[in-house]
Amino acid sequence: MAQAEHLAKVLTPGDLDHTLSRITAAAVEVLPEVDYASITVLHADGRLETVAPTDDLLWGVDAAQYELREGPCYDAAADSVHVVSPNLDDDPRFPRYAATAVAAGIEAQAGIRLFDAPKSRGALNLYARKAGAFGDLGALGELFKHQAALAIGYAQEIQNLQEAVRTRGLIGNAVGIVMERYKLTDDRAFAFLTRLSQDGNVKLRAVAEQIVATTKDS
Repeated sequence: MAQAEHLAKVLTPGDLDHTLSRITAAAVEVLPEVDYASITVLHADGRLETVAPTDDLLWGVDAAQYELREGPCYDAAADSVHVVSPNLDDDPRFPRYAATAVAAGIEAQAGIRLFDAPKSRGALNLYARKAGAFGDLGALGELFKHQAALAIGYAQEIQNLQEAVRTRGLIGNAVGIVMERYKLTDDRAFAFLTRLSQDGNVKLRAVAEQIVATTKDS
């Protein structure tokens, strides 16, 4: 109960970048045996990205997994839901990656899938300097995953709402520019933008961005 309350406090939702940073910081603070943490995001185009690492050494460690397509954090983002390697130096699943990890002082690692979104998938990466770690994350690991997923879901909702407001404002600006430029009513100006979007097979937002940008440049 105390751990659940503590997690609820440290995993305070905010914007998405803040939330992801709080998740990795909380993983080091709350979960046993965790020395470092990062998040891997697998984008729809197959690109892999490291987010909110708690230590700079993880940039290289994560990059090695992406390049080799091998390692607990790669597997958790791409294929599996939960991947644990208590002893990387003796793990037949990751023979190439293990050399890089051990050279960086990482002896054990775990990957936990955090979210599956329409355009991305994310996994939490846990790293330990001591071999034998993460043998049993148990209920605390599941609790952390649940709390983190809630915080990410909330942050994504806020981000989507903010994006919708920005898009609406941008399109409104473009409609105003077209009204003034071509002496049209707002309905006809919006129809003009829509036709440009359909004829060019581009999103209405992109059309609006181009019109606003060209007006600023002129």
